[in-house]
Amino acid sequence: MVRTYFLLLWTWTRAAAAYPVSFALMTLFGVLTSALDVAVILIVFANTTTLAGFSRDEVLFLYGAAGVSFAICDTFVSNIDRISQHIKAGTLDTFLTRPVSPWIQLATDRFVPARVGRILQACVVLGYGVAALDLDWRRAWMIPVMLVTGIVIFAALWTLGGAVQFVLTDAPEVSNALTYGSNQLSQYPLSIYGRDLVRGVTYVLPLAFVNWQPGLYVLGRDDPFGTPELLRFATPVAALVLALLAGLAWRQGIRHYRSTGS
Repeated sequence: MVRTYFLLLWTWTRAAAAYPVSFALMTLFGVLTSALDVAVILIVFANTTTLAGFSRDEVLFLYGAAGVSFAICDTFVSNIDRISQHIKAGTLDTFLTRPVSPWIQLATDRFVPARVGRILQACVVLGYGVAALDLDWRRAWMIPVMLVTGIVIFAALWTLGGAVQFVLTDAPEVSNALTYGSNQLSQYPLSIYGRDLVRGVTYVLPLAFVNWQPGLYVLGRDDPFGTPELLRFATPVAALVLALLAGLAWRQGIRHYRSTGS
């Protein structure tokens, strides 16, 4: 399964590499587009010293942590949100008849390798945040855990969005709300949002475990909303639960899909 996944990615990568100038320009454009989000943060801190009690470098750290996880999923998983197009066109039947998981085929369909520029940009921001902060390195073990579980959470969200489209075939924006909307929300400290929203993204849709709860542990900060400190270590559990729910929803969507006969 993993080998097939990377073989499909390599096929699309070779196709993109056939046009090196276009590939380079698209990669550069992806970096510049992502840099706009960082520019907004810098503009905010040009007019203030803290944002909801967090310094510029702490915000950049949180942004980078969420950005790396999201950019990886946006590059390697996000094409799942095109499933509604395949359902309406009848081309999903083709994916289902092949001896490869439909999820893998959809995730790699029309893979855009130029998106790796966004991953590099997020890694640079995260690296700067880690280097600029006076971190307690005894807590640094949480950083790779945070990144891995963030990838799992975003991949699960894309899978859930794809599963929803088996029912709402004309509403791909539902998937965008789950994925790109979640990324926008996680770019800043959750302390800038209302208490009810933060409870929702902690106990219902676990976006707080992408970078907020584990990030508080790394930074040695207390949660402004007073959540139990044990939650800082519940990130893998939250990611696993969401992944299992997403997998179940995806299986149900595939099982109840009605072929167009094409």
